[in-house]
Amino acid sequence: MRIIPAIDIMNGKCVRLTKGDYATQKTYNENPVEVAKAFEANGIKNIHVVDLDGAKSKHIVNYKVLHQIASKTKLKIDFGGGLKTNEDLRIAFENGASQITGGSVAVNKPDLFLQWLLLYGADKIILGADCYNRKIATQGWIEKSELDVVDFIYEYETKGVKSVICTDINKDGMLQGTANELYAEILKKIKVNLIASGGVSSIKDLEKLKELGCEGAIIGKAIYEGNITLTELGNLC
Repeated sequence: MRIIPAIDIMNGKCVRLTKGDYATQKTYNENPVEVAKAFEANGIKNIHVVDLDGAKSKHIVNYKVLHQIASKTKLKIDFGGGLKTNEDLRIAFENGASQITGGSVAVNKPDLFLQWLLLYGADKIILGADCYNRKIATQGWIEKSELDVVDFIYEYETKGVKSVICTDINKDGMLQGTANELYAEILKKIKVNLIASGGVSSIKDLEKLKELGCEGAIIGKAIYEGNITLTELGNLC
């Protein structure tokens, strides 16, 4: 299972939110590049970078930070947040993204998302399936829909999606464990590379996700609050 630390960017800084609430912003480092370098120094190969300003503004914002991380490390970067147009995607890839995650656009502009899938390939385009009480949420989790998360993933799997990041918003930033029942249901019904996100609090959580069959796990607050050390994560890579 791939270990994927998260770097969430707001105003150019490395921050974390709780349950996606922008009012809960906590800054952990003024320089996201330093954070990325620390990950790489401990043997980590993949990171998940989220442009929180972009998610709220509905267009890419922190592409300069993306470029700095990409140019100063060899990390494979999955980038998401504010990717709504072909131009946003061009900017993301030109500034060093190895993959992008599309969530809101997959809900609101499915034809465009499928165009990206066809143009860039399923290895470059990840489906973002963020849910609150099983219902898909969009626009930085500000807007809720009536789409069931499992149905949503299944529909896109039939159209060529191979990789999915699924975040249970109720779990995100809470350090109280992951949405194992939901992930088990998804993996039982749908053949996708499932990347778990939200709620990781310990190495035991990661071991459980691996047992379930998750292809990857995104870890955020557990790293920044010291629940999991970079040495421990590096040993899993």
